[in-house]
Amino acid sequence: MEASAPQRADLLIDYFTTHGGEHYEEEVTQLEHALQTATLARTAGSDSDVVCGALLHDLGHLLVGQQTAAGDFYHEEVAAEYLQSFFGRDVTEPIRLHVPAKRYLCMTDPAYFDGMSDASKKSFLVQGGNMSAEELAQLEASPYLEAALRLRRWDDGGKVCGLKTLAIDDFRADLVKSLQKG
Repeated sequence: MEASAPQRADLLIDYFTTHGGEHYEEEVTQLEHALQTATLARTAGSDSDVVCGALLHDLGHLLVGQQTAAGDFYHEEVAAEYLQSFFGRDVTEPIRLHVPAKRYLCMTDPAYFDGMSDASKKSFLVQGGNMSAEELAQLEASPYLEAALRLRRWDDGGKVCGLKTLAIDDFRADLVKSLQKG
């Protein structure tokens, strides 16, 4: 018997609650970062798919373990691949593109790099650094570019120690709604 959307939502919430207490070179935990990013998306008036993407965008870090100086194991790809069996592309593609979106913003917005956290600056190099002209054109052709750029900026804003957020259970309805659309 296949799990229902509410059951899957509860499993995701439980997974984040159980495994999200780890840090990943930022001052906040994985769970705090997920909640901050999703709260920013919700505050911006985003729909359930966008909020779910914000909440789950770094799930790949939890699935593969800590990133290291040697590499971050393509956490965005890991998360998107894992989630694509349950969610539609409006959730998974911005997740898949949030790292390329960082690289894109570093190339197209001269002030962007300076505003990133130290950990994001380090991972920028590990994640490929500046984009090639081909990578840039490919990302610009994506119908998910704008969603990925919004997610990227919320990701950057979701690294604040002590920031008040919604609780993870406050995102359950978004998860259920998006899982039902899947």
